[in-house]
Amino acid sequence: MAGEQGFDPGRRAWLARGATAAVAAPLATLLPLASGSAVAKAPSPKASNGPIRLDLNESSYGPSPKVAAAIAQALPLAPRYVSVEQGDALAAQIAALEGVAPEQVIIGEVLEPLGQHLALAGGGGSFVYSVPGYDALVKAAAPFGGKAIEVPLDAGLYNDLPALLAAIQPDTRALFVVNPHNPSGTISPAAAFDAFVEAASARTLVIVDEAYLDYQPDAAARSAVRHLRQGRNVAVFRTLGKIHALAGLQIGYALVPRDLADALRKRGVGGSHGFNQLSIAAASASLADPAYIAGVRERVARERTAWLALLRERGWRYAEPAGNFVFIDTGRPHAEVAAGLLAHGVRIGRSFAPYDNWVRITIGTPAENVQARAALVAVLA
Repeated sequence: MAGEQGFDPGRRAWLARGATAAVAAPLATLLPLASGSAVAKAPSPKASNGPIRLDLNESSYGPSPKVAAAIAQALPLAPRYVSVEQGDALAAQIAALEGVAPEQVIIGEVLEPLGQHLALAGGGGSFVYSVPGYDALVKAAAPFGGKAIEVPLDAGLYNDLPALLAAIQPDTRALFVVNPHNPSGTISPAAAFDAFVEAASARTLVIVDEAYLDYQPDAAARSAVRHLRQGRNVAVFRTLGKIHALAGLQIGYALVPRDLADALRKRGVGGSHGFNQLSIAAASASLADPAYIAGVRERVARERTAWLALLRERGWRYAEPAGNFVFIDTGRPHAEVAAGLLAHGVRIGRSFAPYDNWVRITIGTPAENVQARAALVAVLA
């Protein structure tokens, strides 16, 4: 029988067709956009009968429809490890998009292993970053002797570029900056940020996390990858877990100087053994669909404008948002506001000290945002 001798090709085809239908079904209905592209009407990222999840800055719009087809095609490969050739193909695709050499591409959600490597290679050392802020890299360095140098945000809740520059020490292994920032959502002025990166990279490695930069229409012009291309000591990290909506597949990439790339690979970072067939296929498909990403960007921008209209109308203080979330001063303890919103069916992000009266709310679909805004008005009434 086929099951005893090998996998029946007919059954393989039947399974592939079923997988395609199962994966593609949630993405079958598309919403038209002004640009002519389309955004999938993805199911809301919430549990059945549970609250809408506007807590982790995920994309409620779902991934490109091309991702569903790519995952379905990759399912028969699930029993196989990802080959070196597959990893190299994705690295070449990313390199062509970013204008760097394939050898400078490290695939994966690599901030933590990058922090560990820098601390191990430098005998500890210091790591400069903004607080409050995303601290995965800095925390990963700590068990290996890495010492955090925390720099508060400025009065407008932007990265304090002069203070970050001044905080660099002789033992600083890296300056880590998230732009647009998380949790404030602010983006540094382009000219000032370029001057900052140029000055800082002359003194230490500058790592720029651009998780939310794709929500800006001029992302390519703003990206710090330009400095890497010019030979500066700069690394850029991108995750596909935000606008690409692949958070559940845990994939991203870093663009780094060649010597750092070689050192990371010697430690096993970015090797094909760390990938899986579905995430590799999904990443390649999503990166090949810029029209879809532009469509999501437009939708989020319109919803961001609607949020700002409410905040201005109510006179609530907020940080100027540049990503897919808003950061709002409610004047009340975070725990109280979060509990009130949850009672109205909306789950929001955690608190970020010292901004204990501020809340971060992810910008979801239009329907989700209507519910979240109504809930916020009710809670703060």
